[in-house]
Amino acid sequence: MSEHSLRAENLHLWRGERHVLRGLSLAVREGEFLQLTGLNGAGKTSLLRALCGLLHLEEGRIFWHGADVREDLPAFHQALIYVGHDPPLKADLTAHENLHFWVGVRLRLNAKQISAALKATGAEALSERPVRTLSAGQKRRVALAGLLLTSASIWLLDEPTTNLDSEGMKLVARLIDEHVKAGGIAIAAVHHELPVSAERLRRLELAA
Repeated sequence: MSEHSLRAENLHLWRGERHVLRGLSLAVREGEFLQLTGLNGAGKTSLLRALCGLLHLEEGRIFWHGADVREDLPAFHQALIYVGHDPPLKADLTAHENLHFWVGVRLRLNAKQISAALKATGAEALSERPVRTLSAGQKRRVALAGLLLTSASIWLLDEPTTNLDSEGMKLVARLIDEHVKAGGIAIAAVHHELPVSAERLRRLELAA
């Protein structure tokens, strides 16, 4: 496996008395998309949250570019973005304000960049609307705009097509395809396979 990869070895995770991840290993090269599938409760969300450090592993190691991520956690966290099942948006802020503050903690943004990202996800008209007035699908599009703005190498996505219509699902597939074609890595928990380029697609099914 190339050092230009995200690799996990022998991951063990318990949630209460339940052994969710049992010695799981994976490796994804830059330029690849890994789809995580499995029944509800199989550990897809737990795996994503463990990879980005939101859940503590009882055992196992994670490597980025050949080095254990614990050697430089801030650098690893700067290289990734995690978007969970619920978009990380503040209800009383507008879509534009949300992106300004959410992504702005990582890098400087200007209004033109934010507008371009919202346009790319079909959310340009939502820019000045408070998020509490948006539908679930519209919130998802705003969150996808934030994904684009981060310029992160690693995308960790939990059910990224939730609440989206068929056009929105195609948008997610296109954004992932473009990201991996540009040399990024994407890992997503999905219920339905996304139509990305077959040569860049890998699959991992988790057992409950």
